[in-house]
Amino acid sequence: MIKHGLISLIDFFYPLFKKVMPLQTFRYAACGCINVVLDIGLFFVFFNYVFRKQVLHLGFFSFQPHIAAFIASFFITFPVGFLTSKYIVWTESTMRGHVQLFRYFVIILMNFFINYIFIKLFVEFFHIYPTIAKVLTTVIVVLFSYLSHKHFTFKVKNLQEV
Repeated sequence: MIKHGLISLIDFFYPLFKKVMPLQTFRYAACGCINVVLDIGLFFVFFNYVFRKQVLHLGFFSFQPHIAAFIASFFITFPVGFLTSKYIVWTESTMRGHVQLFRYFVIILMNFFINYIFIKLFVEFFHIYPTIAKVLTTVIVVLFSYLSHKHFTFKVKNLQEV
C-alpha cells in the first residue's frame, strides 16, 4: 500500500521531467531528495537540539557534535534509503535481496567515509557552518552514489550473464 502510494505520488510529477530524464532516474532523484531532506533535517535536529552543539563523550571515545549528528542521522536514513531504492527505484533488479543489501551497505559505507572526511574538512579546516557543510558534502556524494547503485548494487543481469 505504501509502496504503490509513493510510486503514484512520484510518478504524478514525472511528466514535467519526461523530456529530461528516464522514469528510473526521476524516481532515483525523487527518493534521493526525500532521503537527503530527511538526512539534513535529522542532522540539524541532532546537532542543535540533541547534542546541543557539544562534544559527545562515550567513555573512551568523544565525538564532535557535527560528527555525532552525522552518525545518528545515518542510522535512520540507511534503512529508509535501502527500502526506497529496492522497492521504488530499482524494481527490475534481478539480484537477490540479501546481495542487494550487502552491496548497498558497501556503497553506503563508502559514502559514509566520504561524508565523514568532507564534513571534517569543511567544518574543521574551512570553518563552514556544520549544516552548510553537510549540504555541500551531500552534493559531492550524489553522483558517485547514483552510478554505484545503478551499476553495482541493483544492476540488472543480461540474459548472457545468467
